[in-house]
Amino acid sequence: MSKATEILHSIPVDELTGSIAVPIYQTSTFVQDAPGVNKGYDYARSNNPTRKALEDIVARLEGGHSAHAFATGIAAIDAVIKLLKSGDEVLAVDDIYGGAYRLFTKVYEKFGIKINYVDTTEADQLLDHFTSKTKLVWIESPTNPTLKISDIEKIAQITHTNNALLVVDNTFASPIAQNPINLGADIVIHSGTKYIAGHSDLVAGLVITKTEGLGSEIKFIQNATGGILGPLDCFLTIRGIETLELRYTKQSENALELANYLTTLPEIDQVYYPGLPNHKNHEIAKKQQNGLFGGVISFTLKDDQIDSAVKVVTNTKYFKLAESLGGVKSLLCHPAQMTHASIPREKRLASGVKDSLIRLSVGIENVEDLKNDIAQAVAQLNYVNI
Repeated sequence: MSKATEILHSIPVDELTGSIAVPIYQTSTFVQDAPGVNKGYDYARSNNPTRKALEDIVARLEGGHSAHAFATGIAAIDAVIKLLKSGDEVLAVDDIYGGAYRLFTKVYEKFGIKINYVDTTEADQLLDHFTSKTKLVWIESPTNPTLKISDIEKIAQITHTNNALLVVDNTFASPIAQNPINLGADIVIHSGTKYIAGHSDLVAGLVITKTEGLGSEIKFIQNATGGILGPLDCFLTIRGIETLELRYTKQSENALELANYLTTLPEIDQVYYPGLPNHKNHEIAKKQQNGLFGGVISFTLKDDQIDSAVKVVTNTKYFKLAESLGGVKSLLCHPAQMTHASIPREKRLASGVKDSLIRLSVGIENVEDLKNDIAQAVAQLNYVNI
């Protein structure tokens, strides 16, 4: 069965009415036949049929035992960290999403959870950083925003040898390109806001677990802390999933062509995209992402000045200046001042996020229009003798 067919037919027909679309159960509570006797639902924080349908679909897409939907991507990350206790340690990828960095450093470090940042593009580098307190290894592949690629299968082996769990943020790859659980991951996270929903009209987070035990722990945390995704947003996310393969494939095709084009522009210094043959871990990405490299590209400018980056991102026509990514309309941002502003400059630079780095989220527009848009924006820099 193809992925497109699997996706469409993993979305259930409503048993009560035959509705082809999953109904929106917009209710706070459910009438019970007797105390504790119900139809599987008692209170909407604990469970909701629309949310349950979404969670079942996503678990199937990622090959996990179970999935749980949260109000935002950062709420999903928060739920996973709540598996830990004071004194535990996490090994995290150095080029990490700024919101995750802020949560780790400003919230959880004061509760005694230590985060150590490592370049995971060389899996063996992890070996020197494990301690008896290391409970989680946390990676993004590709990373945000420098598109670093880590060998998930190798890191899973190293992690399990050291009695820890591997968490993979799979937001940039999506379940269409990459299934980390099949590569050995224990937990997969998505910002459902991005490719999974795909239309820039909601925020959502998803946690998928490999085992029933981990699923039960995440379910307990979801219910106990209450950061659930509402039924309307669950419905919209399911609707987005119906076109996930079409969108992600088109965005990947557009991005690969655009990335190659960007390498020809004299104003641009480096282009970061795992689909380019000169990318450090291109072959790993090619293998574990099924030949689809996603719709995110980052690039730096020749003078590496913040002012130059601002000039570019404020002079595009089709690429709209906004945070987020993965939607059908193209977006761009300046991570140093936007998505990664919470990371101290020295740490940001050390992880590869330069002052002039610009991140593109490529949509489904005509790729020639996108090429021309970036070309005219960078041409306004008027560099001399580059």
